[in-house]
Amino acid sequence: MSDNNQTHLSLRVITLADYPQLAELMELVYADIGGAWPKATIQALVKAFQDGQICIEDKGRIVAVALTIKVDYNRYSFVHNYRDIVSDQQIARHNEKGDALYGLDVFVHPDYRGFRLGRRLYEARKELCRALNLKAILAGGRIPGYMKHVGELTVAEYIDKVKRRELHDPILSFQLANDFDVKRLMRGYLPEDTQSKGFATLLEWNNILFDEDGDSVHGVEKPIVRIGIVQWQMRAVISLEDLLSQVEFFVDSLSDYQSDFALFPEFFSAPLMGLARDKNSVEAIRFLAGFTEQIQRRFSQLAVSYNINIIAGSMPLLQGDRLYNVAYLLHRDGRIDAQYKIHITPHEKRDWVIDGGTGVSVFETDAGRVGILTCYDVEFPEMARLLADQGVQIMFVPFWTDTKNGYLRVRICSQARAIENECYVAIGGSVGNLPRVDNVAIQYAQSAVFSPSDVYFPHDATIAEATPNAEMILFADVDLEKLKLLSTEGSVTNLKDRRLDLYRLGLENLIDFE
Repeated sequence: MSDNNQTHLSLRVITLADYPQLAELMELVYADIGGAWPKATIQALVKAFQDGQICIEDKGRIVAVALTIKVDYNRYSFVHNYRDIVSDQQIARHNEKGDALYGLDVFVHPDYRGFRLGRRLYEARKELCRALNLKAILAGGRIPGYMKHVGELTVAEYIDKVKRRELHDPILSFQLANDFDVKRLMRGYLPEDTQSKGFATLLEWNNILFDEDGDSVHGVEKPIVRIGIVQWQMRAVISLEDLLSQVEFFVDSLSDYQSDFALFPEFFSAPLMGLARDKNSVEAIRFLAGFTEQIQRRFSQLAVSYNINIIAGSMPLLQGDRLYNVAYLLHRDGRIDAQYKIHITPHEKRDWVIDGGTGVSVFETDAGRVGILTCYDVEFPEMARLLADQGVQIMFVPFWTDTKNGYLRVRICSQARAIENECYVAIGGSVGNLPRVDNVAIQYAQSAVFSPSDVYFPHDATIAEATPNAEMILFADVDLEKLKLLSTEGSVTNLKDRRLDLYRLGLENLIDFE
C-alpha cells in the first residue's frame, strides 16, 4: 500500500458485483479457517439485508468489510454456536423482524490495520442499530490469542486477563475497546477454530437510545408473510433419526428462502410404524405415539435454530389411556402451542381408536394470527368460523388423504373457508406409499394456498399450488394488509354481513381450549 496521502477511503454498502474482491480478501485474512465464504452466501446476505453489509474501499479497492444480519435478541443473547447463525449450506439466518443486529464478521486487509478501519465499521453498525431502533448488537467473538496460554490458564482466566489488559487478544481486545461487554462464554462455537480451541465470547453492545414504543422495523406488523409447505413423501425409514434428517432437510430449505412458516402434513411420522411390523393397527398407532414427544422437541429446536415457525403436521399423542391427533405449532422464539383435532374420521375411530379434542384457538405469532384445522376439521364450517371470530388471518390445514375424491373434499372446503372467513388457507399433504404399514398404504395430495375471492386476490383465488403427487416444497407470499381492505371495502363482506339475528353458532364453548 502507498502512504497516507495517496489513500482515499470511502464507506458504502456491498453490492453483488463485489464478490470477487470480497473473496480475495477473505482468502487472505482467513487462510487458517476455511478462507472465503461461497458466493451464494454473500449474495443471500446482500439480497436479504443490504444495509447490514458494509465495506470500506480505497480508490475502488475493498480493504475492510463488516457483515451483519438481524436476529431475535431473546434467542441469540443466550448461548449458541456458529451453526445456529450460519447453516450447513453457509446461508446466514437473517430475521427480517429481528430486534437486534448480529455481527457475522469484520475483517481488514493486513496492510490497512493501522487505519482503525475496524472501528469505522463498528461505528457504522452502531449507527445502523440506532437508525433501525434495535435493542443491541450481538456477536460471537473468537479468542485466537488463547492458543498461546492453553497450558497455563483456563479460558475464563484468559478472558479475565484480557479484560484487565494484562494480556492482548487480537479480537477480544478490539471488541472491548469498542464498548462491547462479554456476556457469556460459548463452548464449541466454531470447533474448527483451533487457535481459540473452539471457544468464543458472546459480546453485546446495548443501544441506549432504543425506544420500546418507538417506530422500528420489528414493531410493525409484518404485511407480507411467506408460507412454505412440505409436500411430504411417505417412504420407509430405518430409525427415528432417519425420519428427522429428512425433516431437517426441508426445514433448512424453507429457511433458506426466508419462509415465516413451514407446514408439514397430518401423520407425517407414519413411516415409523413400519418399525413395528408385528403389531396390529391399534398397537402400531400407539407405538407411533411413543415417538411424539421426541419429535416435538426436535421440531422446536429446528424452529429456533432455523428461525422459522413450524406447523408440525399432526402426530398421535397418548394421554392416559386416550389417544389424540395433535398438531403442534413450534414458534421460532421457542414457544410451543398445540391444537387437538376435533372431528375424528370413521377410519381413525375404527382402526386407531382416536378421540377428538374439545377446543380451537387462534395463536399469535410474529407473522400474524393463525389457526390449525387438521384435515377433516376443515370440512366443518363451524370450526373455521370460530377461528374467524378470534381474528384469524391464516388457517393451516395439515391433511392426509388416500384418494383424489378425499383430497377434493379437503381442497374445496378449504377454498370455501377462505371465502367465508376472509382469510388465507394453506393445505399440506403427503404423497407416495407405505406398503408395509396398515391403513396408511397410499397417499394423494396437491398442496396449495388459497385466498378469498375478490379483486385484491388472484382471479381463481389460488395463490400457489404444488404438482399433484410429487414430493416438493411450495412457497406463497400472502399480504395481510389485503385482508383489512377486504373486510371494509370488498365486493362482498361476508363476515360483516352475517345475520346473527337469525342464526348463531351455538358452539362458543369450544373457544375455551382444554
